[in-house]
Formats: sequence, structure tokens, C-alpha cells
Amino acid sequence: MVSSGLCFSLTVLLLLMLVTSELTVDYYKRTCPHAESILRQVMVQKIREAPTTAGATLRLFFHDCFVDGCDASVLVSSTPGNKAERDEEINHSLAGDAFDAVHRAKAAVEKICPGVVSCADVLAIITRDLVQLVGGPFWEVRKGRKDGRLSMASRVGRNLPTSTASINELTRLFASKGLNEIDLIALSGAHTIGFAHCTEFTNRIYNFNGTRAGDPSMNPGFLGELRRACPPRNGNPDVVASMDAATPFQFDNSYYRSMQRGLGLLTSDQELLTNARTRSVVDAFASSQDLFYEVFAASMDKLGNVGVKNETNGVVRKECHRT
Repeated sequence: MVSSGLCFSLTVLLLLMLVTSELTVDYYKRTCPHAESILRQVMVQKIREAPTTAGATLRLFFHDCFVDGCDASVLVSSTPGNKAERDEEINHSLAGDAFDAVHRAKAAVEKICPGVVSCADVLAIITRDLVQLVGGPFWEVRKGRKDGRLSMASRVGRNLPTSTASINELTRLFASKGLNEIDLIALSGAHTIGFAHCTEFTNRIYNFNGTRAGDPSMNPGFLGELRRACPPRNGNPDVVASMDAATPFQFDNSYYRSMQRGLGLLTSDQELLTNARTRSVVDAFASSQDLFYEVFAASMDKLGNVGVKNETNGVVRKECHRT
């Protein structure tokens, strides 16, 4: 008899059939054969200096891909005549360590292969490396992305999810990027190394759904800890809370297990557990880290193929912050 776990795994893999694209694993085989090893060495040093870099860079990659595709447009700085993506309000919380990681990585590869490796590929590769360096899975990064020619704050709009989004809202947004509900649940697992500012969950701990009380699904002890760290008024705007209080610097499946204990931080996190459509997948990932890793890696591959640019509509920037 075939086990239910195996059936679930096979179903997931069918849903995560890799998309067809022009990207290839060996894209730089002749032009910059040591690109990946160069980038990894830089990330090994960076993660030693700043352990939060992995979560920060993973978030940066997500924000880049969801707005005009994976084209490194989120890295571009604003100019007097243009407000770039990174200066849109929702991107203000993107961490400096993530931008620094890309800057260091790009500078290192430029010394060996000038003008060859795109910023978009650099971001995709180092995201994978950083995830693995903190215990996560490995996946082959297909390469050949070109960098976008534009970066406009006005394009960010509703292309990024909010911390209070419902499952239906999240599902529609992900579907608009060619990602399904399984991808949504798996990629949400990136929160296992994520942090959030108090403003992203204040309503949940003080005025959930207008009740003037905390979300009753939250663990009472966890709710109390969050309230002590994040007062309702005059709090420190720089304070952050871990989305995975158990192992905040380790990429694992603790995020899903925490939700089962009422320790989900964001409303959108906890909805994955309370929604009938998504709960079974959350439970499956909570019970099998191997399954989560397998699906997460496949979903990251799909994410990395969203809206990629090629030679006709993209370039290779020598400096990632300039178009």
C-alpha cells in the first residue's frame, strides 16, 4: 500500500513541475566558470559577520521577483528624476545587510569576469548560498537573467503581499506570478529566518479584527512577550521580532511547528494554519523537514523564473545600484 505521505509528496512534485525558460545551470560555463565559487566565498564571510543576512537577502530576492520579475530592479538607487523601487514605503524595511551582500558579491565577480554576470543572477545565486549556509536545502540555480532597465516605485503597488493579507488575497497574488498555493505555503517557510517590525503585527496583538484584544489563536505567553517588546504607543520603531522564535537563525521547518503551537507572528502566517485549504500542507511540512526542503527548493526555482529579462529587454549592469 502506498503511504499517504508518499502520495502527498508525489502530488506536490506534480504541482511543482519546473517552468520552461531560457535559463540554464551552466550558463557561465565558458564565460565565467568560477562565478558560483567566487560568490559563495564572499557569502561565507558575510554570514559570519552578520547572521541575519540570510533572511534579509531571501526577502530582498522575493521583493525583486514579485515586482517586474527577477531583474535586480529592487537594487537600483533613486535619482533626482526617478523614485526607484527600493524607496517605496513597503521596501523601506529591506535590510542593509542584504544590499551589502549583493554589492560585495558583484564586486568580487566583476574582478574576475567584468561585465559578464548579471546582478539578477548574483542575487539568485547568493540567496541560495545563504539559505544553505544556515542549514537550508541546496538547489541548482538556473542562470542567464539580465538586469532590468527600469526601477520605478510606482510599479511596486499591489505586487507585494502585506502582513495582514488573507489566504485568498495571497493566492491571487501568487497566481499572477505563475505560482500556486503549494508555492505560497512553501515560500512562506522562508519566514523561519525572518524578522518583522512591530508595526506589522501591532493590530494583531492589541486590536485583532477591531476587538480591542489580541488574536485568541495566539499562545498567551507569546502574546505577552510581544506586547512587552512592542507597546501600543511610543515604541521603538527599530524593534523587531523573530517570525520563528525557536530557531531564528537556522533554516528549518520550525516555522510550521511554531504555528501549530499558536506562535505564528503575522496574521498571514497564522491564516495558513487556520484555513482549511492550506492546513494539511502546513501540517505535512511541520512533520517532515525533508518534504519541506524538497518543495521549498522547487518553489524557489519557480520563483527565480518569474518575469526574467533576456538580451532583448535587459542588460548586465556593472554596478547593481545604477541602471
